[in-house]
Amino acid sequence: MSDIWIVDDDRAVRFVLATALRDTGHAITEFDSAEAAQRALQRESPSLLLTDVRLPQADGLHLLSAAKALHPQLPVIVMSAWTDVGSTAAAFRAGAFDYLPKPFDLQQAVLSAQRALESAPAAATATDSRGEPALLGHSAPMREVFRLIGRVAASDLNVLITGETGTGKELAARALHRESARSARPFVALNTAAIPAELLESELFGHEAGAFTGAQRRTLGRFEQAQGGTLFLDEIGDMPLALQTRLLRVLAGGEFYRVGGRELIRSDVRVIAATHQDLGAKVTRGEFRADLLHRLDVVRIHLPALRERREDIPFLAKHFLEGAAREFGLPPKQFTQGALQALARKEFPGNVRQLENLCRRLTVVAPGAQIRREDLDMRNTVGASGVHPESERWEAALREWARRQLSEGRTGLHAQARERFERALFDAALETHGGHRQKAAAALGLGRNTLTRKLGSSRKARESGIGNGNPEEH
Repeated sequence: MSDIWIVDDDRAVRFVLATALRDTGHAITEFDSAEAAQRALQRESPSLLLTDVRLPQADGLHLLSAAKALHPQLPVIVMSAWTDVGSTAAAFRAGAFDYLPKPFDLQQAVLSAQRALESAPAAATATDSRGEPALLGHSAPMREVFRLIGRVAASDLNVLITGETGTGKELAARALHRESARSARPFVALNTAAIPAELLESELFGHEAGAFTGAQRRTLGRFEQAQGGTLFLDEIGDMPLALQTRLLRVLAGGEFYRVGGRELIRSDVRVIAATHQDLGAKVTRGEFRADLLHRLDVVRIHLPALRERREDIPFLAKHFLEGAAREFGLPPKQFTQGALQALARKEFPGNVRQLENLCRRLTVVAPGAQIRREDLDMRNTVGASGVHPESERWEAALREWARRQLSEGRTGLHAQARERFERALFDAALETHGGHRQKAAAALGLGRNTLTRKLGSSRKARESGIGNGNPEEH
């Protein structure tokens, strides 16, 4: 992994470039001024430097010259919205590897960066320690999403993220938090649809001992857990009207009481909400408060459906296939070109999440190291043994995973395997039935309340690190 430095006073440009380059496996360091970057260059050298020309005080060409004086072998790519022969020639005379006019094609920028890295002599590398899943994509709709996140992240404005199920709304919320001044404080997520209505108020605001039957001690709610940070309220459209009123009061006044409490608590939280529903239509039907919608919808970020960004499908599929191989401890597989072309034409009503789960399934059940076009639509035929061949391969892969984990001295395998097994079942059922929990529960042979409870337990398990293959990693 290479360490790439980006120098630009436009936060949105930095975010878009950083996101695209992180997607290709590089560690990114960002600077908003030439002075800050030059001070850092006196201490260390990155693998690649990308800098804008028009910067406050010292410009990018000055930084290019300073970088070359300090580190002659360092490749530098210069970017500028002011493209002219003189500045382009000056950049190349000073030793620039490439000159990118703004607005530039993001794929071209990534390719230029890759060529610059390949042309440079071996250099020290740095590791991106975040290890978080992130929004991925090079398509024009996703670049617009990245630009908007970059512009909005630094503010404390409430944001409403819209998009179909499986488009990555929580990932967008995490990106907003990560790029904000609150990034050192907690990011707390709550799926309001996954919590029974009678418990949701306590989940949000906490409760005092004795506030209701079973409340034996004081418990902090999500607002207090997220103090100083970001609270992400997923599926906000499913919040009961009575609780919408209380949430509105907190957003308007920044204060609340715990359930059963008398102590007024001051809230310093940025709220990001998300929904796959048309909240305007719900307001018309009297199912959602118009004043709450106005409070939440200060800035709206819409995530495109996968069918609206088909050019991203091959890239996403390769990424998910590699991740699934690491997750299951299996040898990596590759798509044939025909399979990638077929994937790009397929319908994915479950969007990116459905594509990811397809790649996870193919990693386990597809025969051979190459995934072919015909593997994408494998049918569950029953063999002579009376067992589906896919089931046999799945069980064989599970046994191999268990043997690997046990041979490495890992413990807690039953909890890990059960959590992954249920997560896969629930995701598949929800995607098949368009996110409709009643239908998904019926297909699985569960009650809706049982499915909702298990979804909540699965989320808590993931947050605590269960199911990551290594109980110490998260």
